Amino acid sequence: MGVEVRPLGVRCNIQCQYCYQNPERDAGNELRTYDIGRMKAAIESEGRPFSLFGGEPLLVPEADLDELFRWGLERFGRNDIQTNGSLLNDRHVRMFKRYRVAVGISLDGPGELNDVRWAGTLEATRDRTARSEAAVRRLCDEGIIPGMIITLHRGNADAGRLPVLLDWVRSLAAMGIRSIRLHLLEVESAVVRRRYALTSEENLAALYGFLELAKEMPSLAFDLFGDMRRMLLGLDSQNTCVWTGCDPYFTQAVRGIDGNGQRTNCGRTNKDGVEFAKTDQPGFERYLALYQTPQESGGCRGCRFFLMCKGQCPGTALDGDWRNRTEHCSVWMSLYEVFEREMTQLGLTPLSLHPIRAELEAAFVRAWSSGGSPYMSRLLRFRHTATRSG
Repeated sequence: MGVEVRPLGVRCNIQCQYCYQNPERDAGNELRTYDIGRMKAAIESEGRPFSLFGGEPLLVPEADLDELFRWGLERFGRNDIQTNGSLLNDRHVRMFKRYRVAVGISLDGPGELNDVRWAGTLEATRDRTARSEAAVRRLCDEGIIPGMIITLHRGNADAGRLPVLLDWVRSLAAMGIRSIRLHLLEVESAVVRRRYALTSEENLAALYGFLELAKEMPSLAFDLFGDMRRMLLGLDSQNTCVWTGCDPYFTQAVRGIDGNGQRTNCGRTNKDGVEFAKTDQPGFERYLALYQTPQESGGCRGCRFFLMCKGQCPGTALDGDWRNRTEHCSVWMSLYEVFEREMTQLGLTPLSLHPIRAELEAAFVRAWSSGGSPYMSRLLRFRHTATRSG
């Protein structure tokens, strides 16, 4: 579970054409002010380290960033920030060093591959991209190795551009980058789908390309592939939230805090420009319904990968309706089949093919019906202990 602090909400210095936060911006729901005291109080009540998020958190004045980072180091011993990097300057770098700030950079590739992260004109966009690329190099040179987030879309990962993207990732690894998070495009409108979305076949081709790259560069971790392999083995306690059964009105993995100290959810579940207040406790209606609903009706019934996927992120649900499974179902199923074959060839039995799967599914259904959500790893440990004791 992470605490995302968004002092300026969804305000940003660029206008990514596909951004899942655009409906909020289009509705005029952007914060212009914030209260540091209220944000600190909300973070204190959460009792765990926080990450500055946005929009673009480097729009926050440097004096206020300094205060938040200084307080975060004193209170939690560390800090985090997720940024597009285009506003990075010398003072930011000094703050990152002084206050132990782990940095994440969102960037979709070099030059024209990043053009969808629009800045108003092509000239301004390329300038911002060059600044972001320079920020990655600068941080690596300074020993502040950032994690990277890359969103796959028609502008950077179709058949013509994918080789360039993969070569760029090789150059990132040569700089010292060790971790990359791959996102499939979250589609918020018919226009975004028509202009930028890859087909399922193109998404798979891109991910297969990254799988081959991962074999070539074992020191470079793609959390997507690691998560999926671990899910097949029931090792789910540390995995990314998209695989663990998220309530879109509670988003267990993200405890958001806006500039006024208001609790918020993960922005990926905010649709139609509305940021719903966080509920007091999670519900698991989505997963109970998906388990029972036929696949032809938007559900997951009968899928052997259900416990590993759980319909994936509600922000990517079919027709934008969180009650449905993800629109990327065929992509994830194909990848799980790849990892399933990989494990069986190694003499392992993934949970998707294990006789215990039905028992685990029943345990999850009971837990969800009672308002809880277990981890497979804990259920398996309990079962192993009980079997040994018996």
